[in-house]
Amino acid sequence: MKEEKENEQQINVELSEEMAEGVYSNLAMIAHSNSEFILDFIRLMPGVPRAKVKARIIVTPEHAKRLIAALKDNINKYEDQYGPIQSSQDNEPNFNFPISFGGPGGEA
Repeated sequence: MKEEKENEQQINVELSEEMAEGVYSNLAMIAHSNSEFILDFIRLMPGVPRAKVKARIIVTPEHAKRLIAALKDNINKYEDQYGPIQSSQDNEPNFNFPISFGGPGGEA
């Protein structure tokens, strides 16, 4: 056990004030190639026919798999604390955005 702790690497992560503010997104589009996953985070405003990509994150397939595992873990912890998250798709089974972003298709 002591050996494991000695082998662990500690990473110091810097977070600037600007980055700490974050970017609001209420829609994600996901596309992939054989070597990467592309996650576009979009802000869609009611009544506005155009939406803008606010952030694009490109990750390897291995990292995408770790990301989904971390999201699942955090969602489970959230729901344990606050109760089940209600999805808009529960109430609207045909929930669909007729939007084109000029790139490869994806869904979230």
